[in-house]
Parts: sequence; C-alpha cells; structure tokens
Amino acid sequence: MNFPTQKQDWNSLGDDEFRLHAASFFEKHVPRHLRFLNRRPAWSEVKDWYHTLSSEGWLCPGWPVEYGGMGLSPSKYLIYVEELERCGTPRVMDQGIMNLGPVLIARGSQAQREKYLPKILSAEHLWCQGYSEPGAGSDLAGLRTEAVIDGDEFVINGHKIWTSMAMEANHLFALVRTDKTVKKQAGISFVMIDMNQPGVTVRTIRNIAGHEELCEVFLDNVRTPVENLVGQLNDGWQVAKALLGFERVWSGSPRQSLLALLRLEKVARLNGKMNDPVFQDRLAQITFDVLDGASAYERTAQIMRTGGSFGSEVSVLKIWATETCQRVTELLVEAAGDAGMVLGDVDFGEESVNVLHPFLDCRAFTIYGGSNQIQRNILAKTVLDLPA
Repeated sequence: MNFPTQKQDWNSLGDDEFRLHAASFFEKHVPRHLRFLNRRPAWSEVKDWYHTLSSEGWLCPGWPVEYGGMGLSPSKYLIYVEELERCGTPRVMDQGIMNLGPVLIARGSQAQREKYLPKILSAEHLWCQGYSEPGAGSDLAGLRTEAVIDGDEFVINGHKIWTSMAMEANHLFALVRTDKTVKKQAGISFVMIDMNQPGVTVRTIRNIAGHEELCEVFLDNVRTPVENLVGQLNDGWQVAKALLGFERVWSGSPRQSLLALLRLEKVARLNGKMNDPVFQDRLAQITFDVLDGASAYERTAQIMRTGGSFGSEVSVLKIWATETCQRVTELLVEAAGDAGMVLGDVDFGEESVNVLHPFLDCRAFTIYGGSNQIQRNILAKTVLDLPA
C-alpha cells in the first residue's frame, strides 16, 4: 500500500514560520459559515472540509509522513492545534484521526495499518469510540461488554453509551471483556468492529442543550474477525490508558474558558455591567483564574514541545480547565440577567449573543475523559500517596 506523502518537510521550518503557514492555511480554507459553531456539526456539513484537509495533506498532523500524515514534531503539533482553534474550526469525525490511527501506527499490525489508515484519510471509514457503558463510565475497567472467540471471529454482546457521533459512524473501536477469570483491568481487549451488520443498534441521546451528539450502541451477537484485535489479547487496558492520557491533555486546554470569557466580556459591555464595580471585581478574579490555567497548560505544552512525557499533571489540567469554564459560564448567565434564561441567540442592542448554550454545553466537560472525581482520586493516590 502506497500512502500519500507530504511534499513539504514542515519540521524543517522554525516554529514561528510554521505558525504563519498554519494560520494562513486555516484562514484560507475553513468555511466561514462553520466557524465558532454552538454545536457539533453533522457529517454532511463538514464532509467537504474533511476532504479539503485530506487532499491538502493537513488532516493528520501527528501521523508519520510514511502513513499519510504531516509528521509534525510536538511543538508544531501544538501550534497546529492552536491555530486550528483560533479560527473556530468545526470539529469533524475525528476519532479515526486522533485515536485509532495513532493506536494502529503504534500497536497495530502492518496489515491493519495498510487496510485501515487509507480509509480514514479518504473518509470511507468514519469511526466512533466504544468505551463507556452504563455502570462503567469513569470506572472504565468495570465494563461488561463481552467478546467470545468463535472460530476466527469474536462474537460480541453488550451496550456502550455516550458514544459521540455513533449515528454518523460506520465503524467502532471498542474495549471488550475477553477474560472474566482475572482482575478486571487484565481481561480487556481492544477490537475494531464494522457497524454495518445485523445486531448493531444505535440510539441517539439528546443532550441538555437539545442537540443529538451522543449515542447508545447496542451489540447483539455482533461479529468481527479475530484479525481485528489490536495488540495482544487481554492487553486492551494499556491501549485505553494511552488514549485517555492524550484525551485529558486536550481537555485541559484553556480554549473553551477563553472563548466563554470573551462572550462574558461582550455581554457585560453590551448591557452595561462593566460599570458595576462588584461585577468588575468578579470578572477580574475569574479572568486571572483562566489565565493561570492557560499558563499551566502552556507549561505542559512545553513538555510536549521538547518530546517529554506527562503524568499526573494532565489530571490537574483537566480539573482546572473544566471547572473554570463552568464558573465563567455561570457568571455569563448571571451577567445576562433575564436573557440568561433564553435558549438561542438573544439581542443586546445591535448585536446578538447565545448566552445559555455555553453554560449548558460545559456541564459535561467535568465528566468526559474520566470524571473530575476520578481525576482527584488519581492525584490523591499518585501525588499525595493517600490510600486507595
């Protein structure tokens, strides 16, 4: 299999020069009508943008060049993400890009890489992540979806939940229990499943903001070839930990808090709250909290830039960023007065602002990627050396 390769060696550029290229690319190509959306867009809305990224060679910044990626160094990868966010870029179907692709590159077989990576690049395969289950969300090791080997196939039965964009996906990578006789972390495997088969049922969940982004996935005697096992049998927990660590780094980004803070300042200017000294004091306090979090994130980013690894600090970032964002949006709703109770855009003189959506949207931030209660348990055990 010949993968498309980059014509440009981006790592030969200095970071400042690469930032100019990235900023220019996103400013030129990100569709204007899709910037800074208040919701997760449907695949039909972002499909053309996905194909633009792929055809221009900008879809997979972290993949090695030999597999069709940009092969960016840690510092340039971070710049890519920062400039992507700066343009308010819509989120695409990215589980294959962000999670499955790197796993296959690191732990998959060559046959798996040759079969699946090109289909992620072309969007022939759209992936979703089957981790959480009812009763096994933050306690992921408690999952009960079971896979039994039958000849050269796994037969899978179970129920996944909070599966983002599963209604748009045609493939699922999932953690399944393959051995019930050992401790729960040791009997889990990582498998890939074609969703276009009998026995797969997807049911959408309407979130608190009224959007259908999350789903339940029911698996009833679903089959997948044993060759779709990634890594070793019963070694899926190690794969899961690698993905969750990466997810928590990005959930610790200050981006959402900074965007909410800009919206808060805008509402306060439009309705005269900026003239209230008590409000000014509270705004100053929350602004410092956001900027302190951004500084902590930057220090962790610097570790990534220099190729270092990260540990418990990702739990600190996740707690800090998500809880700060919630407090910013709480002040936003309060500052808006009666308009804070209205769903959708609200007129403030000559401008309109969606006040309630950020507040509703960030309620989930402290839960996904491992709830903040779990993150505090991790810190208590690994940093403070407290008993489990």
